[in-house]
Amino acid sequence: MPELPEVETTLQAIKKFKNQNLNDVKIYNRNLRWKVNKNLEKKSRNKTLKNLSRRAKYIIFELDDAFLILHLGMSGSLRITKKEDNYFLKHDHIEFIFDKEKIVYNDPRRFGSLHITNNLETHRLINNLGPEPLSRNFSGSYLYEISRKSNTNIKTFIMNQKHVVGIGNIYASETLYLAKINPLKTSHELTEEECKKITHASKKILKSAIKVGGTTLKDFYSADGSPGYFKIKLNVYGRDGQPCRKCKKDIKKINLNQRATYFCSKCQI
Repeated sequence: MPELPEVETTLQAIKKFKNQNLNDVKIYNRNLRWKVNKNLEKKSRNKTLKNLSRRAKYIIFELDDAFLILHLGMSGSLRITKKEDNYFLKHDHIEFIFDKEKIVYNDPRRFGSLHITNNLETHRLINNLGPEPLSRNFSGSYLYEISRKSNTNIKTFIMNQKHVVGIGNIYASETLYLAKINPLKTSHELTEEECKKITHASKKILKSAIKVGGTTLKDFYSADGSPGYFKIKLNVYGRDGQPCRKCKKDIKKINLNQRATYFCSKCQI
């Protein structure tokens, strides 16, 4: 599933469409995770794309008088082609057509979604989201305060989008390794210093991943066709049975809430 760095990389690749005219939106399959609004094309046609931004894993198209909210889901991706290009790939579901080029949304598993709203902040997908992990709001003191009454393990806790957005399975494992925190540790048992280490580590990991284009897991490619390269720098994710890069003890793999979790039992206490 594309995580925050992959979504951010995708966003940067399509930023050039800002201030261009969105001539049309063509929907070839409305049956995504949620059925696409029947009036979306009419409401978004011939509008200026005033801005492109990201909230959590959602890409936001700000139009003259509305917002389009796009989620890539488990297997979704965007690519940029010429406007006149009529070459379709299997699972191409939506086209955002501009003056000279178009953005094509492809999603084999159809777990992604596209919504239109007049008020972004009150939309049901947006209004309960936690702070962005790269923002000042996601601090050690914030994490310490909200985790005081939680009996959830810390890995599951930081993957909860109500606590902080955009930290998915890959980057949660990598963050906790860098912070030297065992993923099984109960959230309310963390000290404020440990919370500071987690927030600092998450920012460092995410910034590194964004800088190199995300990960190559699931053959991720950005909308401009460039691959992600962060996989070569992963310390624990997908490395079960291989030696820890620091202590040489084998990396362990367990399942937490039906998600694969990787850690070093010696370095992460």
